[in-house]
Amino acid sequence: MKTEVCHCDTTLDFAACCEPYLNGDAEAPTPVALMRSRYSAFVTGNLEYLKYTWHPDDCPADLTLEPTQWIGLKILDHGEYEPSRSGWVHFVARYKVDGKAHRMEERSLFSANRGRWYYRHPDQTEES
Repeated sequence: MKTEVCHCDTTLDFAACCEPYLNGDAEAPTPVALMRSRYSAFVTGNLEYLKYTWHPDDCPADLTLEPTQWIGLKILDHGEYEPSRSGWVHFVARYKVDGKAHRMEERSLFSANRGRWYYRHPDQTEES
């Protein structure tokens, strides 16, 4: 049986890392796990998971995915406020569009409701 390394820059197999979240078999237990699984959703084109994990107050109504080749994720730092209520993840995502390399650095905010984490919005973003 062939295994696939997870897209989110861990050394774990996709089936043991982000896939259970993307399939709805489990909920991401932390902001970092949610960030990693959302990155994997971008890589795999799983628009439904992105909508599911985006806080309803912040999710764009017209969410679409542009043709993008995702090439790497690096978590730089993270933290939680009021345990299990809100948190943030500082990361860099690298990608290509039409063969041109780009880099997005973002500090994303997350909140929890009834034990489920949601992506809220970026606190700050820098793209190049």
